[in-house]
Amino acid sequence: MNLRELNKLVGSKDFLDKRIRWYLKNKILRIQLQDRSEVMGHINKSGHNLKFIKDNLKLGYFDWCITGCYYAVYHAVLALIIERGYVSKNHDASLCVLIKEYFGQGIDEDEIVMINKFFLDYQDLLFYVQSKEQRAKATYSTRRMFDKKDVEELRLRTIAFVGKARRILQDE
Repeated sequence: MNLRELNKLVGSKDFLDKRIRWYLKNKILRIQLQDRSEVMGHINKSGHNLKFIKDNLKLGYFDWCITGCYYAVYHAVLALIIERGYVSKNHDASLCVLIKEYFGQGIDEDEIVMINKFFLDYQDLLFYVQSKEQRAKATYSTRRMFDKKDVEELRLRTIAFVGKARRILQDE
């Protein structure tokens, strides 16, 4: 999704709720009972992907590292939304639930300090979208070489995001 639309989703609860209702109505997003084993399976898969990235970075397969970053983040997002009782196979629907459930929903300043570890800030949401775009370039482009510095930066941001997701899930 583009940044303009993302900003609108973050800035308008009504727009976000309308979008989520549309995804539910069209069975793109489903509500289900939370399944802790599925949550942990996705978060563990994120960790597995982080190891894949580290190994392939050493071998110089930068395009696959970008793809691995995308999947590490995506599995972390799936773990977070399943924890809140949603199932999605659609990136935009998953992102909407992530915003609804984890992005500063009705929390005052004192509560923000208290639950800081649960808070997914705007930069993390932009990072999720950015990694999706990088994954598409890496997977479908004929370009084979990516800058090692850029891949390493994306890897570090992926590690941070997956770590944040793990902390949130441990505390719920």
